[in-house]
Amino acid sequence: MTVHVAHNRANALEQITSQVAGTVDLDYEAGWEDALELGRLGQKYGVAVQFRTLEHIAVRTPEALAQGLRTPKNTFRQRHLYCLFDLTLMTDALLTELEARAIEHGDYILGGQLLKEATLVWE
Repeated sequence: MTVHVAHNRANALEQITSQVAGTVDLDYEAGWEDALELGRLGQKYGVAVQFRTLEHIAVRTPEALAQGLRTPKNTFRQRHLYCLFDLTLMTDALLTELEARAIEHGDYILGGQLLKEATLVWE
């Protein structure tokens, strides 16, 4: 299923009324205020609408973790970053840097064994 990300209400309305195939994902902080109304509008147009406050990201390599945390964050959502690799493979300096970046973004670096279901994968 295709997911169309809306970063504001106007974009969400445009996607819903154009009857995009798939799901419109409300990825903006006030999306929770619009979710019920836009969900009903989506039903009228045959478009699923969802709002989530959290991303569960499976991270496959130390390089993917570094790249993901060093690039600008393009979502308001909190990210739980589940490392599917041995964190001891990283130097203390690198891990300290990445932990600081995660804290700055409001994210968490977690062990991969805690992952139940991923919404994204960083490779």
